[in-house]
Amino acid sequence: MSIVWSSVTHLGRVRSVNQDRAHPTSGGRNDGPQLLVVADGMGGHVGGEIAASVAIEAALESEGTLEERVRQANRAIVEEVEEKPELTGMGTTMTMAEVGTDRRLRLAHVGDSRAYLLRSGVLVQLTIDHTLVAEYVAQGRLRADQASSHPQRSLLTRALGLETHLLVDTAEFQLKEGDRLLLCSDGLNSMLSDREITDLLDGDSTEEAAWRLVEAANLAGGHDNVTVVVADVR
Repeated sequence: MSIVWSSVTHLGRVRSVNQDRAHPTSGGRNDGPQLLVVADGMGGHVGGEIAASVAIEAALESEGTLEERVRQANRAIVEEVEEKPELTGMGTTMTMAEVGTDRRLRLAHVGDSRAYLLRSGVLVQLTIDHTLVAEYVAQGRLRADQASSHPQRSLLTRALGLETHLLVDTAEFQLKEGDRLLLCSDGLNSMLSDREITDLLDGDSTEEAAWRLVEAANLAGGHDNVTVVVADVR
């Protein structure tokens, strides 16, 4: 088994600062295990990018399960704010995936960055958005097709850095040869439908697919930073 990936991040067409961060920061290939991470920072002009950077660095340096790594990332942001009160309110999403040599996909997730699985042309969202709108949909108070245009669609209910005790979603999936994974910030899925993402993600190399997605998000308006990590299981 081998894992081939590509990583692309872009400022978008509206924002002046890119508060997204990803790991790895460039493409590569190995036999696993391999960590893939996307973090979308928030809070102030520079606070968001600091939160995302601190979170990814702490998660990569820590040990243990993915959940423990995300919790350590959360603690690192809280400690950074304690040392620098002017950064109060900064936080970040984090979606972390580990592809093991056993082809097991392990996920840890907080916020509204997403992980998708593309298998045989069918795209499945593997994470649940921690947003107020997602809660409305789950409660039947809002239709799924109304969520993308709702004025509160970006209001997070959970993020790293905002409290010491953090609830982290975890999941495991068995991968197959030919599966393609996508991790992305909401700058992608807020601009493109799942159908559009499927069409752009399918086929060609991971690098070509990653750039197609980013370019399409920008052509659709580029209202936010957009970051994608595309990985193939071979």
